[in-house]
Parts: sequence; structure tokens; C-alpha cells
Amino acid sequence: MKLISWNVNGLRACLGKGFQDVFDAQDADIFCLQETKMQPGQAQVDCEGYEEYWYSAEKKGYSGTALFTKTKPLSVVFGIGMDEHDHEGRVITAEYESFFVVTCYTPNAQNELKRLDYRMQWEDAFRDYLTRLDAVKPVILCGDLNVAHQEIDLKNPKTNHHNAGFSDEERAKMTELLASGFTDSFRWLHPDVTGVYSWWSYRFKARQNNAGWRIDYFIVSDRIRENIRRAEILTDIMGSDHCPVLLDIDL
Repeated sequence: MKLISWNVNGLRACLGKGFQDVFDAQDADIFCLQETKMQPGQAQVDCEGYEEYWYSAEKKGYSGTALFTKTKPLSVVFGIGMDEHDHEGRVITAEYESFFVVTCYTPNAQNELKRLDYRMQWEDAFRDYLTRLDAVKPVILCGDLNVAHQEIDLKNPKTNHHNAGFSDEERAKMTELLASGFTDSFRWLHPDVTGVYSWWSYRFKARQNNAGWRIDYFIVSDRIRENIRRAEILTDIMGSDHCPVLLDIDL
């Protein structure tokens, strides 16, 4: 089973930069999007053969997620069931016979970590949500989780220490999530690979210089990690400041 996850940083803009060609060429079984930045009906993906699910933020032009799947899920849930976290269109959960797929756009801690307190509340609530799912059946989590977990996961760890996405607090929450029964699929297969990132700033020719961060993930329940066949970061695909990430898993 092939899954793709991509923060498109505005689907309407990405559609003008080749999104449809990427969607068609990848031919994924499940294709998840983050940061769609749109309301229902503002853009159209040609997704014949897929069921499609959209979850928009109440604030226009902000956040938002989407999920396209060739197999109709048993159920689909929008949000995590907590009012304080369910107004920004950040999480879609699709339930299948033997697993869950969760696509997530994690809140950014923002400049000077001004939203860090909220981010910490989110992390605890979201981890609790995932562990409850995991108690029922295995989970595949994908999305822009807005954290580079280890120094190996970004080009300039020293100068970015304490910045949003690489604060000690955010990294510790990722460690806590993995310790609660989950595996970072890319690091499971590529524990020592360096220089492979999924996001680059639009400033300072960051992508041209590969001054990036790995903040987009496929994370799976520990008990299905041996089923992972491929976990890749598709750095050649343009159209956003993020590139897609891929998981091929035998379920």
C-alpha cells in the first residue's frame, strides 16, 4: 500500500504549479494534504477513483487538511474531539479494517515561540488521541508535524536551537510520542542519512542550497514497523515549500 503526504502550502497555488500531475503520477492508494488554505469548493482536484474528504479551518485561507483514498474507509472523523483544538482543520482520521490513517497539520509555535504554550497542550492532547486509536488497531500518522526531531533532521541545528520547530520542548514531545509506541518510518529505514529534508524556507535560496528541515513524517505503530517497505522524501517534486513524503507498507 502506497501513501503520500504533502504540505501544499495553499492548494490553489499548488494546482498552478503542477499538483495534478504529481497526484496522477504518484497514483497513491491514500494521498494526504496539509495546509490546503481553502474552504470547500474553492479548488477542485481531479480525483476520479478516489473518495475525498476535506477539513477546512474556520479562519479563511488558513491551515486545513484533505485526504483522498481509493478504498472507502469504514469511518472518517474530523478533529480530535476537543473543542479547543478543532477549529483549525488540522486532523482527519480514516478508519480501515485493520488500521487507522491520520493526517495532521501540527500548530506552529511561531516566532519567538509565542504559541509554544498552546503547542504543548496540543501535543499532549494529540498524543492521547493517537494512543487511544492505537489501543484499537495500528495507526499510520502522516503530515507536517512542525518539528525537526534530532540535529540530523535540519541543516543548521546550532543556529536554529530554540527556534520554532527546533525548541527543546517540541523535540521532547516528539520523543515522548515515539516512546509511547510509535516509529518514525524514515529513520527506521535510514537511521544515519543526512542532508535529506522536506521543507525549505522561501528565503535565502534555501532550497537551492539544501538548507532544509525534515518536519514531514510518516509515523507508524511499533507493531507494524516491520511491514514498512519504503519510506522516502521526494525532494525532486516542486510546487510548495515542502516536498511530499512517501510510505510503502505491507498491510
